[in-house]
Amino acid sequence: MTEVRTNTYEGLFLFPQSANSDLQAAVDHVKDIINRAEGELLSLKKWDERRLAYEIKGNKRGIYFLTYFKARATQMPNIERDCNLSEQLLRAMVTRADHVKPEEIEAADAQAELSDEIKLRTEQLESGVEGSSSSISRSEAETKTPAAVTEEAPVEVATETKAEGADESTSTDQ
Repeated sequence: MTEVRTNTYEGLFLFPQSANSDLQAAVDHVKDIINRAEGELLSLKKWDERRLAYEIKGNKRGIYFLTYFKARATQMPNIERDCNLSEQLLRAMVTRADHVKPEEIEAADAQAELSDEIKLRTEQLESGVEGSSSSISRSEAETKTPAAVTEEAPVEVATETKAEGADESTSTDQ
């Protein structure tokens, strides 16, 4: 009987910046790809949000998720196919990570921080949807000094700038 080899892999998954609004869906998608290949997820973290070197499918920015997982070597074509067929992913790169120490893999696991970020974003969206027109409470608004709001200096500066611009435009027209 042939021996089934299980290897450790490192996967870097690139999502469009729009996935930032629903991070949970992106995380679930990555987990689903690994689970369909009967893999075992060792660590997952939101690695970075960056400007892309070039546009990919009309996106100039993207969110990277870094994962470490164990899977059978025979399942790698299935993972690659799922990544290529995914409409949510922009790009994916999976490499062998047998050289990475288990301590480094544990240190790279940030699922708790990621779930906290997802909860925070969900709470912020829900509080915004409830109809609150302002993000500060009434007591916070009362403690803020109204001097910055009633100060007319910025308005005067803007008026003077417009007047200077108007003078320049009339002088060039003549």
